[in-house]
Amino acid sequence: MNIIEIIAKKRDKKELLKEEIAYFIEGYTKGEITDYQAAALVMAIYLNGMSDEEITNLTLSMAHSGEMLDLSIFGKNVVDKHSTGGVGDKVTLILAPIIASFGIPVAKMSGRGLGFTGGTIDKLESIPGYCTNISIEEFMENVKKIGISLIGQTLNLAPADKKIYALRDTIACTDSIPLIASSIMSKKIAAGACNIVLDVTCGNGAFMQTEEEAKKLAEMMNRIGKLAGKETVCVITNMEEPLGYAVGNNLEVIEAVQFLKGDMPEDVKEVVLELGAYMIKLAGLGEDIEKNKQTMLEKIKTGESYRKFVELIENQGGDTTYLENTQKFEKANYILEVTATQEGYVSKLPARDIGELSGKLGAGRIKKEDPIDETVGIVLRKKKGDFVKKGEVLAYIHASEEEKAKQAVKELQTIYQIQESKIEKDKTILNVVM
Repeated sequence: MNIIEIIAKKRDKKELLKEEIAYFIEGYTKGEITDYQAAALVMAIYLNGMSDEEITNLTLSMAHSGEMLDLSIFGKNVVDKHSTGGVGDKVTLILAPIIASFGIPVAKMSGRGLGFTGGTIDKLESIPGYCTNISIEEFMENVKKIGISLIGQTLNLAPADKKIYALRDTIACTDSIPLIASSIMSKKIAAGACNIVLDVTCGNGAFMQTEEEAKKLAEMMNRIGKLAGKETVCVITNMEEPLGYAVGNNLEVIEAVQFLKGDMPEDVKEVVLELGAYMIKLAGLGEDIEKNKQTMLEKIKTGESYRKFVELIENQGGDTTYLENTQKFEKANYILEVTATQEGYVSKLPARDIGELSGKLGAGRIKKEDPIDETVGIVLRKKKGDFVKKGEVLAYIHASEEEKAKQAVKELQTIYQIQESKIEKDKTILNVVM
């Protein structure tokens, strides 16, 4: 067996054996297979596709290419949640403590933001003192002790995926559904959960631009999950405009805290309840999705979910007085109003444009090593379907520099599209693939 034969086989549209895929993944991870050979195989996969069995074998090989997290000590009701990315997505901050308040173990590793999408770890680190970089032993102990821990990816999970992901970006092979599906699922399997709920975002601010593309990806990940012995549910959600109102690190934490205290933006509420209801179902604590949603709302109403969030933050060194009084969070140097230049209904608020503008202000990063400003970002006041009068506040820009703030105000006024005729709000939950 050698890599040239494997490349030729996939070039000729033949199905690769499990052993051939494993040979490639091991060789590429160790550096025995070159980037140009890997690029040739990835391009052949991109052009000719893969069968479900091939994709599953690729996923499992990538998952086993590095360290594997074993969560079996917590039983079989561990459910992991993953989002394919978006703008204003603070769902993990809200959903994780809600799920933990049901007694379902939450042992989650999250990533940092890159490009126009935000990262859960950056948001958590905007809470003074909260430590995301702890040992796996402490991580597991935290889950045993209080039922929840959220940390950065300290383990070397799926290193083959990291290499292939970076390679795909340089050879115009990013939008291959088999490669996207295996990339996501390899990390989830390596992270140790028995059951997986995936938030597959689609639209302007997502990787999948259309519902049709998102459905194809969801169906493929669902099939991989089944073949890998992991019960998987994919919820397709709308990312045409930002989720919620806050975009930016501590701004999103504030919105998450307010949500857990009962102030729930409708679109965030729909996503949180839908994903959470299926997590509860997969954990074996309730088959009725609508009933699960009602129980989640009860947990919020009684304060159990908020108290679990406080417990999580306190347990990992965070200053919980910032949760009790969110006014304590450091504010940006400049907070400027963005006002409407005409009367009418907001017809479009492209999520990607908002994410990119927030990134320019310093809330995001282009390269992984770039620093971020935890205080900057955008707080929206009007979203699609809302009526606005001329001169009314559309949003607030939070910036560190006056010139940046003024420029962002002008940009955001052009990003907002307003029309005379009434327009309906978009659906938030588009589909569920099981």
